[in-house]
Amino acid sequence: MRTLAWPCPAPGGGGEEFALVAGPDGAPARVLIVPALFDEANKTRRLLAQTMRLLAAREVASVLPDLPGCGESLAPLELQDLDSWRAAVRRAAKHFGASHHLSIRGGAILLPTRGAGWRFEPVGGPSHLRTMVRARTIAAREEGRKESSAALLEAGRASGLELAGYRLGAGMVAGLEQAELPKRSKRPVLTLAELGGEPLWRRSEPGEDPALATALAERIAADVKP
Repeated sequence: MRTLAWPCPAPGGGGEEFALVAGPDGAPARVLIVPALFDEANKTRRLLAQTMRLLAAREVASVLPDLPGCGESLAPLELQDLDSWRAAVRRAAKHFGASHHLSIRGGAILLPTRGAGWRFEPVGGPSHLRTMVRARTIAAREEGRKESSAALLEAGRASGLELAGYRLGAGMVAGLEQAELPKRSKRPVLTLAELGGEPLWRRSEPGEDPALATALAERIAADVKP
């Protein structure tokens, strides 16, 4: 497992981002992993790192790029929107020569229209945004303050919004509200019901699930096997 820089001219960035890379350089299959979004990315990163190691043991290469404004990125998150993130995914796929995409949760709304791969427990932008807004209103209520979801979203569309410790720009808020999952896709949906495991993204702290990582790696390796 190694970290590599790759060219990515994101808004406000320095022209490059970083990615975690695993597996043999000459592998016939290279999976670009599109991570979950915001706080869910932190809660599922260990799962993805475990999956990447297991894929490498099965002679499948994989790449987990930082989205601009996230992870080790120097680009300001507030300047990013779904278009800049989608462009980053396309650039990473081209730079690393990805043959497949694996998206996690909200990462599904960043996938290119075409291409092979899988969507693990995909969720659309509106649902993701509602979940984060609801979490903020609950936290405010516990602190003795009252916040309205409708008022927060209205403010977010105008000037951006801080949710789950992330400062989202107005463009990101508006983009999430409109980013429904495609009704049809050739990429199969992978579910917890099929693979087993628990929804790590619902935990209060980051966790891991070795059995789920194994199930993910086995499914992907079986699908890409010639």
